[in-house]
Amino acid sequence: MEWEFTPDDVVKGDAAYTIADFRHDLEQELRMNVGMASETDFRHAYDVVYDLCYWLATGRLFDHFLPTLEDDPAAIRLAKSVREYMRDNVEMLGAVLQRMIMDRVEGGLPLEQAVAAVDAHHRSLVSGFEGAGARLS
Repeated sequence: MEWEFTPDDVVKGDAAYTIADFRHDLEQELRMNVGMASETDFRHAYDVVYDLCYWLATGRLFDHFLPTLEDDPAAIRLAKSVREYMRDNVEMLGAVLQRMIMDRVEGGLPLEQAVAAVDAHHRSLVSGFEGAGARLS
């Protein structure tokens, strides 16, 4: 994706860009670039790509992500094929998450509670999907 602002702008609070904005933009990017036979196939691909971005944005290793896909060879192939193309998305999602945590800390929450609050918010966004991105910590 291309933005008119940087991840640093998001972290500093100079650009208002939310996790919902990111998820919408990622969906649009995938719709333009990934041909899928059905909406169900697209949703599954989106979940895998989003979870990959989330996994990496929260500081975890790609090699540890693949086992979360269990026995889904198509998902594993997809993750491997898009990994390099998602670098900017991972950086931006990391900035969004960092800003969300910082907003809560600046609002008076201790860091651990701020992380838990962002985790709870994220879970509400991805409810119903128990993929790799299910937890912030």
